[in-house]
Amino acid sequence: MYYSAGNYEAFAKPKKIEGANKVKAHIIGGGLAGLATAAFLIRDGQVPGKNIKIYEASKILGGACDGIEDPIKKFIFRGGREMENHFECLWDLYRSIPSLRIKDASVLDEFYWLNKEDPNSSLMRATKNRGSEPAYDGKDYGLSKKNIKELIWLAMASEDLLEDKKIEDFLSQDFFKTNFWMFWRTMFAFEEWHSALEMKRYVLRFIHHIGGIHDFSVLKFTRYNQYESLIQPLVAWLKGHGVQYVYDAKATNVIFKITDSQKTAKSLELILKGKKTSIDLNGDLIFITNGSCTENSSLGDHSHPAILNDSPVAPSWDMWKNIAKQSSEFGCPEKFCSHIPETKWESASVYVRNPAVIKRIKEITKRDPLSGRVVSGGISTVRDSSWLMSWCCNRQPQFQKQPAGTLMVWLYGLFTDAKGDYTHKSIQESTGQEIAKEWLYHIGFSEKEIEEYSKEESVHVIPCMMPYITAFFMPRKKTDRPLVVPNGSTNFAFIGQFAETPRDCIFTTEYSVRTAMEATYKLLNVDRGIPEVFGSCYDARWILNSFTVLTNGKGLDKLPLIGKIVAKKVIKHNNKNMIGELAKEFGISK
Repeated sequence: MYYSAGNYEAFAKPKKIEGANKVKAHIIGGGLAGLATAAFLIRDGQVPGKNIKIYEASKILGGACDGIEDPIKKFIFRGGREMENHFECLWDLYRSIPSLRIKDASVLDEFYWLNKEDPNSSLMRATKNRGSEPAYDGKDYGLSKKNIKELIWLAMASEDLLEDKKIEDFLSQDFFKTNFWMFWRTMFAFEEWHSALEMKRYVLRFIHHIGGIHDFSVLKFTRYNQYESLIQPLVAWLKGHGVQYVYDAKATNVIFKITDSQKTAKSLELILKGKKTSIDLNGDLIFITNGSCTENSSLGDHSHPAILNDSPVAPSWDMWKNIAKQSSEFGCPEKFCSHIPETKWESASVYVRNPAVIKRIKEITKRDPLSGRVVSGGISTVRDSSWLMSWCCNRQPQFQKQPAGTLMVWLYGLFTDAKGDYTHKSIQESTGQEIAKEWLYHIGFSEKEIEEYSKEESVHVIPCMMPYITAFFMPRKKTDRPLVVPNGSTNFAFIGQFAETPRDCIFTTEYSVRTAMEATYKLLNVDRGIPEVFGSCYDARWILNSFTVLTNGKGLDKLPLIGKIVAKKVIKHNNKNMIGELAKEFGISK
């Protein structure tokens, strides 16, 4: 397995590997990582689809990329997926998956055309005073010299230094009051106690987005919810190739034979339709989705809160714990799953049928929400909300069967235990109707209107509590997540958000697909380069651009003194060298 850049290998088809027709594969987990693994086995490994089995604990595929139409609870999604140009592995996959809606087009074609014709941006990224005014001053991120110095130091620090450390260990308290942190934390769901190592990776991975986090112009979204737009076409393509889906299959352990030089998965233990079962692998490949950010999620309804399921029984985590007991190289799941108060938060699916509420959304987003085009362009954060509520209204309808004239809004509260400003209840304690009231209050309705419009026939809300949703952000060592293909592995790999691959960032669709690609290519020895993580942090243009944005266009004036002296010496103020020309182009010097 090796990495590549450019389009030379991106467009190449690898040679068929020897013995591909005899390869058999078992995949634990039917989320995006598991489905992508099956796709790469077929497309690039040329393994027959009939030789691949996907074991899924629930009755539906897709994992966290969900979008459910329920006859009673209506339309539900637990979250949304922010995407960008440089999800190299994701787009490499979906260029090969046919669209279900456009003849002779791929899912990538469909996505590309959509976002060209209807580019994303937000006209109201954050509000205050009950939606009446923006909660930020243009592009000013509000960072002081000290804040910038701390952020640069964190980004440049070695990962070894950041192991088991929190973000708040390196950034001052005044940093957490800036516009930058408000934009950053609500976009990515970071908390001050989360991993400094992950924060570093995010800053470097998305340095090319620093200039767009205030208006989301750097993001792209699917036409419908992620299940209908991404999962359904992938599932259909795999089914067409004969992949076998095994539902109600809860994997409980993988048994390994471990020697000084080799590690081999010998058998898969699972509970299949309520019965304990053991499958001898006999050299078959096995791909393991270890851990789950949506494990033990629970739904409430309009009249009942979502109950926090903090049960010690959590199947995906229990399986990983059983696996980890067999080797220190298989990670430390307790680092991620043992801190529910720090990893939980709650979201809600909001089904809007009231014309007055639709009108208010139009006033705040400054776009017609029924146009079928971009509306909020991502989340709109209520900065003065005690919950730190954020809500979004993406292209409508979000579900293909959604009735005309209705909207689907998604919201979440980052501060799960804080008391609401209108209801005086935490989001965790709140029924769907109480969440509706808190939201209606923050978008500017009167008390009388709130009580009327929060009724089920007007604004129907389904809360969802997720105990482990930010588990992957907990402070950790690099070895706390197993390598995608551990040293000495002969037939197994780890995939998904809790497997370790260098430089890339968890909590993205790209990470799930990248781990799937790396696992497949390495175990099968596929002779084709895996797209390198986009190297914007090594590109002087993006570095200069980000610095100009962080300093609000003040450039050298906000550099520490020694940096200012060195920079001026290099640039020489005459802009006649290449660095000077770049500095002038990106606003560092005049």
